[in-house]
Amino acid sequence: MSQLRLLPYRLGAQAARLLAAHDVPVFGWRSRSSGPPAAFPSSKGGGGSSYMEEMYFAWLENPQSVHKSWDSFFRKASEEASYGSAQPQPTSVARESRSAVSSRTKTSKLVEDHLAVQSLIRAYQIRGHHVAQLDPLGILDADLDSFVPSDLITTIDKLAFYDLQETDLDKEFQLPMTTFIGGSENTLSLREIIRRLENTYCQHIGLEFMFINDVEQCQWIRQKFETPGVMQFSSEEKRTLLARLVRSMRFEDFLARKWSSEKRFGLEGCEVMIPALKTIIDKSSEMGIENVILGMPHRGRLNVLANVIRKDLEQIFCQFDPKLEAADEGSGDVKYHLGMYHERINRVTNRNITLSLVANPSHLEAVDPVVQGKTKAEQFYRGDAQGKKVMSILVHGDAAFAGQGVVYETFHLSDLPSYTTNGTVHIVVNNQIGFTTDPRMARSSPYPTDVARVVNAPIFHVNADDPEAVIYVCSVAAEWRNTFNKDVVVDLVCYRRRGHNEMDEPMFTQPLMYKQIHRQVPVLKKYADKLIAEGTVTLQEFEEEIAKYDRICEEAYGRSKDKKILHIKHWLDSPWPGFFNVDGEPKSMTCPATGISEDVLTHIGSVASSVPLEGFKIHTGLSRILRGRADMIKNRTVDWALAEYMAFGSLLKEGIHVRLSGQDVERGTFSHRHHVLHDQEVDRRTCVPMNHLWPDQAPYTVCNSSLSEYGVLGFELGYAMASPNALVLWEAQFGDFHNTAQCIIDQFISTGQAKWVRHNGIVLLLPHGMEGMGPEHSSARPERFLQMSNDDSDAYPAFTKDFEVSQLYDCNWIVVNCSTPANYFHVLRRQILLPFRKPFKRCPLQPRVQTWRTSFQRVIPEDGVAARAPEQVQRLIFCTGKVYYDLVKERSRQGLEEKVAITRLEQISPFPFDLIKQEAEKYPRAELAWCQEEHKNMGYYDYISPRFMTILRRTRPIWYVGRDPAAAPATGNRNTHLVSLKKFLDTAFNLQAFEGKTF
Repeated sequence: MSQLRLLPYRLGAQAARLLAAHDVPVFGWRSRSSGPPAAFPSSKGGGGSSYMEEMYFAWLENPQSVHKSWDSFFRKASEEASYGSAQPQPTSVARESRSAVSSRTKTSKLVEDHLAVQSLIRAYQIRGHHVAQLDPLGILDADLDSFVPSDLITTIDKLAFYDLQETDLDKEFQLPMTTFIGGSENTLSLREIIRRLENTYCQHIGLEFMFINDVEQCQWIRQKFETPGVMQFSSEEKRTLLARLVRSMRFEDFLARKWSSEKRFGLEGCEVMIPALKTIIDKSSEMGIENVILGMPHRGRLNVLANVIRKDLEQIFCQFDPKLEAADEGSGDVKYHLGMYHERINRVTNRNITLSLVANPSHLEAVDPVVQGKTKAEQFYRGDAQGKKVMSILVHGDAAFAGQGVVYETFHLSDLPSYTTNGTVHIVVNNQIGFTTDPRMARSSPYPTDVARVVNAPIFHVNADDPEAVIYVCSVAAEWRNTFNKDVVVDLVCYRRRGHNEMDEPMFTQPLMYKQIHRQVPVLKKYADKLIAEGTVTLQEFEEEIAKYDRICEEAYGRSKDKKILHIKHWLDSPWPGFFNVDGEPKSMTCPATGISEDVLTHIGSVASSVPLEGFKIHTGLSRILRGRADMIKNRTVDWALAEYMAFGSLLKEGIHVRLSGQDVERGTFSHRHHVLHDQEVDRRTCVPMNHLWPDQAPYTVCNSSLSEYGVLGFELGYAMASPNALVLWEAQFGDFHNTAQCIIDQFISTGQAKWVRHNGIVLLLPHGMEGMGPEHSSARPERFLQMSNDDSDAYPAFTKDFEVSQLYDCNWIVVNCSTPANYFHVLRRQILLPFRKPFKRCPLQPRVQTWRTSFQRVIPEDGVAARAPEQVQRLIFCTGKVYYDLVKERSRQGLEEKVAITRLEQISPFPFDLIKQEAEKYPRAELAWCQEEHKNMGYYDYISPRFMTILRRTRPIWYVGRDPAAAPATGNRNTHLVSLKKFLDTAFNLQAFEGKTF
């Protein structure tokens, strides 16, 4: 009975199911203790078997002490155990006959055995993957835990764990409702139960899904894998699979023969990934998907481009020609980083399918959120709110999947309302090694895929040397995604036939593994031999299939030799039809005026200062803010929040979709924006006034993000990639918080056009201010963006009519530090009205009220007393941002308005050479100084200094005024902050400060 006493802890709901099979109702009961009545749990609850045990022992002592339904159930069970013999009416243990005691012992054994079998089935469902035969090499465990679960019947003696014996193997047992191994049968022998469980859970497929907290989803997976005969393929399906394997392997062989000394990050060892991806696409197309967006690292990328996306082979092969000239501007990138976009007919479903592979750098998983953002945008533009037309597939490496935190960040976007893409199929190419690092040194979790458990994504491990198992798993994965709109992971347990790349020697670090790999028969030969043996194909047909594809490759190779010029534009993953001309150039080099009519501004302002919904109760403090907005409209002034509101609203009127995301952007970190109003009396009732401006306006999306910078910025970059006709903005909670998203900035935004000829108009809002709030709340680190700028400091530009627009086109970054709300309004509108797209980084300030202007000003010149008598000015101070207001205040205090002029740079990059030249020439007798609030080794000085020297032709110095170099961006001590501010302001207005100094 010791095992029976353990069963209630393990089984939970099994007793209730057994009762249901005997038509025994669920009821309330009183235990033998003096406690209150307890309800017998339903089959969805836990602990049912403990109640059953309690009732059974009570019945043995006194049948009258239990409900009559229990008495009836145990009598029937006793009769079954006695094989139909007469059963005397039990009265008490003292009066029981010897046969009754024997019968009840058999009843106990029957109950115990049924519960044990149900526990056994559940054990395989939960832990069967631990003993599955997943490693094609046969030398490693399925995971990092070599422990064999004690509740799996791996040997006959393990039956004792369940108090079962070898003689029980041929007994028939009732199957629970939580398994499908019986097919149409309700009972099976224990021997057959174990055999079917082993076939389902312990062969070449390992299933992790029992952690999912949705019964329907668990049942769906069980039915897909447990039902007998589900994994059977027709001859035609097997022949298609073989042909796809041929193409996958022979493509790699062809590259190896032609370019044996070139790095290409081939797919050898996981050639099955090509038919796997094609199966997912086929199944998804069958279920209505029209657009698939892929992201993947470099291993196998060329093969995917050739055999999944269907990139012309000659265009791939010509990439290996070292003499190929680049027709496009920029640096270009290696062939295994490039992307692709292609529309074609899916041959299996005969439906149109659009496939795009997103270009990405060597920062393996950085592309994950970018793909998700692009997918979300494509769904938005198609009106595909449920993800029935557009989906994403992400391919990962095992070490990167476990090791890189952006994977976790991306998973946690998967079910957020403004970020969900309604499910992603993840393919892990599990090499069982990361470069030279063994799994035990690369992760702490048993599997590389364990991170996916945080979002209840099922994980299907599969031996990649069993192509049919892989194809079935991928088909189920695609069906799962398109049925439940949730993520799913397919873990292709494979190996890497060569080193990290084709020039690498893996025997240095993994000698035993690679000895086995060198002996390993390729998967194509294994599968071909299998199909030939069973008569599905003949040897001649197989050889003809190989010869056919080899001939295709040779012909493409011949054509590739005729190509002399490389066009990166042919590798775009996100073409913008109609935006550029046929050569990929802007249709014009002018920018329309950014000003709009006062009527439109007034209308937007009135909506911004009101609540469009009837009966909507807002916070009293917010009522004051809205009244303040109304007063500004009346007085023809704007603050930062209202200027932004008007810029967004005017673009929405013109059909431009606006999306703003980031941490707490709905209200705004500084409690200034309030784009989402919350009803104070009705929970979760909200209002977005911006979506109530005009009946036919474009939609506005504003969404608080998860507490993520890396993942969310990548997502918004991908979103902006999908269309040029949207203003997509990401706001950091504080300016320097972008540092955890630096990978996206460095690898995608700053260099994207140079590497992949990919324009992107994403806007980064980085609020900061040197106000004594400490080093983490003070600087947007503008020096980083300026260092990444390709703005030339040595070339003296020709100032043509369209200088401003052409300069913007030639740069990779637009860096703006607005000092007025009006300029913020105009620069946001200019971002969309330009005939091209460039990343835009803005360092906003705290709210200030300013009058409206009519256009964006790259430079705001001095317009006071000094400007009216420039020959009297002794010092001209150039600055940017908030420090301007400190300078103006100090100048007024010292009464130096006539002697000191102050000019603001609003646009830092590209540098406004023409306007700075005008300002410097306007004050010929003035000393020139640059004043900034950041430390000397930070901020803008190192960027502006050589550009000023270019303008001045080194005839006049530009002196530095600001804080001394430091390690931290700012002090956390308020007094120290004020002391350093006073020090550099004193220098700025000390007209003798630079006397006798050399530049």
